[in-house]
Amino acid sequence: MIKDITIGQFFPGDTLLHRTDPRFKIIILITFLTSVLAAKSTVAFMAVLCSTLILLVLSEINLRILLKSVKPLLFILIFTAVINLFFVKGESMLLHWHFIKIYKEGIVNAVMMVLRLVCLVVGTSVLLSYTTSPLDMTDGLERVLSPLKYIKVPVHEFSMMMTIALRFIPTLVEETDKIISAQKARGVSFDTGGLLKRVRALIPILIPLFYSAIRRAYELAEAMECRLYRGGEGRTRMKVPHVKGSDYIFLFVMLAVCVGIFLLNSYEVPFI
Repeated sequence: MIKDITIGQFFPGDTLLHRTDPRFKIIILITFLTSVLAAKSTVAFMAVLCSTLILLVLSEINLRILLKSVKPLLFILIFTAVINLFFVKGESMLLHWHFIKIYKEGIVNAVMMVLRLVCLVVGTSVLLSYTTSPLDMTDGLERVLSPLKYIKVPVHEFSMMMTIALRFIPTLVEETDKIISAQKARGVSFDTGGLLKRVRALIPILIPLFYSAIRRAYELAEAMECRLYRGGEGRTRMKVPHVKGSDYIFLFVMLAVCVGIFLLNSYEVPFI
């Protein structure tokens, strides 16, 4: 399960999503998330699924990698589906056995909630971390949030912290896997015993992991100080992003999709 966490990883490429300006990509992501959360009818939700599939095709990311990004959320997806399946009431009852009542509306809601979570995770990963380098993500986030500087918000520092946090997720995941392998070689078992024993077995993992994270943070801070890093004041950029025509077209299409999903919410077709 640890190896399946792909959040924060960047996969180089030369696709449309890789070439899109990071500033536009952040705005497109916000538009996409709005579309996913705004979809209510089955017709609108089918449009969201189609948009997500198109993003997957444009990114050219291996399907196995995308499935790995969803696998750590499997428990949350199952829990969400069960809650909606058994606790959402409706008019069309499909099953009544003792205290268990399953309605058609509960099945529809469960399917939509699970797919909505999958679209949120996959869409965010494809538009940001998978196709955007940490440096480009920092520059894009800082430029998008630049108006907040007028109200004394430390935009550069906030963007840098967000990027560093995403960048170190794969490193900490790899470190955790190494610690688990080392503890197993010493005879520690993580899969046997009761709940209390399994919780105690996590202590030999958490302590070295926290130590490693703090040590890496100190090393990064020292490296930044040695390079005379003093924040964003007067900071220049080696690569200045240039907006292309395809960026405007991509943004316009995504805005049109978002507006279309809001309009499609008034249309409904039978799901079952």
